[in-house]
Amino acid sequence: MKVLCAAAALAAMAFPLAAQQKQMAPKSQKELEAIQAVMNATTPDAKMAAVDKLIADYKTDFKGWALDQAAEAARIKRDTVKAQFYANEALKFDAKDYQAMLLLSGEIAQGTRDTDLDKDDKLAKAEKFSKDAMPAIQAAVNPNPQGIPADQWEGIKKDYLSQAHENLGVINVVRKKPDAAAAEFKLAVDVAAHPEPATMIRLASSYNDANKPDAALEALSKIPADAHETIKKFAASEKQRAEKLKTGK
Repeated sequence: MKVLCAAAALAAMAFPLAAQQKQMAPKSQKELEAIQAVMNATTPDAKMAAVDKLIADYKTDFKGWALDQAAEAARIKRDTVKAQFYANEALKFDAKDYQAMLLLSGEIAQGTRDTDLDKDDKLAKAEKFSKDAMPAIQAAVNPNPQGIPADQWEGIKKDYLSQAHENLGVINVVRKKPDAAAAEFKLAVDVAAHPEPATMIRLASSYNDANKPDAALEALSKIPADAHETIKKFAASEKQRAEKLKTGK
């Protein structure tokens, strides 16, 4: 019963497409415990260590999920090298792993600088990852219809699509194309089931960069009143910039 209950909990997670298309279950109590160690890890380093042990010790059906967990842990730690390593390994396991694609797209885009000799190649790669993720997200099926209501699953998919558009927005910021960036950030906000205030800041900033202060102020007006203080600080800065653009100062 313990195995069945834990397996049911795992099935409630948002697994990538290929994982959803086959039955996934721990093959032994020991493997289950190794999976639970990944789930229960409370720090990025502990999460990555648990993933490494799971993959080393077992030929597990949960390899793709575990690698996504490790990649996200590395991203949280701001270890972009490890984040990209785990995400690339996840894609080797499942070429339709949209979570890995989105992470790679975001890490590459945010880590690209104007002075990089391979800037264009990096941004093209990041763009491809986000665009390839979109159809995989749209095709993703609910891994547990009994545990995840249909509307909740659609919300999860919308938030993943939002991340793809946000990545494309960041790519266009680096390319110094503010209109294109604003268009993608707007899509990211509009498509999301749970729009991120930080994305609204990026949208306003791109509007300001494109000399569209009225649009920037409208975007800023939609930031929730209970947003984090850091968000409010950036919002105030972009509002001030928009007001200066309006007056020509």
